[in-house]
Amino acid sequence: MSEQSRHTALSTRHEAHGASFTDFGGWQMPLKYRSELEEHHTVRRAAGLFDLSHMGEVLVSGPQAAAFLNYALVSNLAVIPVGKAKYSLICTADGGVIDDLITYRLAEDSFLVVPNASNADVVAGELRQRAAGFDVAVEDQSDTTALVAVQGPTAEAVLLDLARPEDAATIRDLKYYAAVEVELAGLPVLLARTGYTGEDGFEIYVGTNFAVRLWDAALEAGAAHGLQPCGLAARDSLRLEAGMPLYGHELGLDTTPFEAGLGPVVSIKKADDFVGRAVLEPLKAVEPARRLVGLRAVGRRSARAGYDVVVDGAPVGTVTSGLPSPTLGYPIALAYVDAAHAAVGTEVQVDLRGRPEPFTVIPTPFYRREKPAGAPQ
Repeated sequence: MSEQSRHTALSTRHEAHGASFTDFGGWQMPLKYRSELEEHHTVRRAAGLFDLSHMGEVLVSGPQAAAFLNYALVSNLAVIPVGKAKYSLICTADGGVIDDLITYRLAEDSFLVVPNASNADVVAGELRQRAAGFDVAVEDQSDTTALVAVQGPTAEAVLLDLARPEDAATIRDLKYYAAVEVELAGLPVLLARTGYTGEDGFEIYVGTNFAVRLWDAALEAGAAHGLQPCGLAARDSLRLEAGMPLYGHELGLDTTPFEAGLGPVVSIKKADDFVGRAVLEPLKAVEPARRLVGLRAVGRRSARAGYDVVVDGAPVGTVTSGLPSPTLGYPIALAYVDAAHAAVGTEVQVDLRGRPEPFTVIPTPFYRREKPAGAPQ
């Protein structure tokens, strides 16, 4: 592993399980343990255990925490009830996306902001700068916080085997995009019902010093439920099937929320001014010149990021992510295309290294799990 990259507290565990590593956002992370295809199917059929400790965690607290986040982010964070979470964006003054992130309201005056790994330092710095004039503290807790995810249909069963009996009902009743403080494997954690796979699942925030204990306990408890460790390759194919954006592919400084189909995340109705409002508010009322769409291959060849989307030989867009879908059995992709070619059912081609291949614009998400009666929404 590269000495220049950072390592999570679970690196030795990944080595012991035979992981192949890759650099991601300056971190050495497990790409896969067995095969990415096997790990992908494990999450769809049972449960996968992911180390996400490369993600950032920034605590925002103080009397004006809600008002500050309403200024710093494009969404209305002040309306989140305690114990709930919201997906949002932090944008530049000219409307470009610095990062997409999840924010949890831990208390009336306390929020946990979770940026992506490659942007964690940037987001923490932006929040500190934007905090000027607000009665608020911004504390980067990334180095002292580990994040482990259990994702898949049997995820709840795994968590129940880790929990105290008195917490069982709390875990069963936890709704999607909600979080609660409980004990798992005898350790205090923040348990959130969130994820990036399209499946039911949980993300577990724990002190870095306890990460190994939690990981080992989860694998032991999960053995009866088909739980296996999974790497970033499976995480990428899972999130693409679920139509979820990846920063640096579908999102970036040259992307507005409206082009990415994230217009509803931008709260123009909130009274507060926010960074980027002067540019984003007028854009909400107009059709973007390009849009992020889903593509399905007519044939068997896959599109990859950076390939041109063409119509009648002329470029009309660019693929941002693409691969053969393990669950669906055919190639899928996300791409930015001119608005004139973005309607569902539109036939386009992707230039696969000089050979145009037919694709069709289809709705996203590509995959949507079947939810049993009474399942969390």
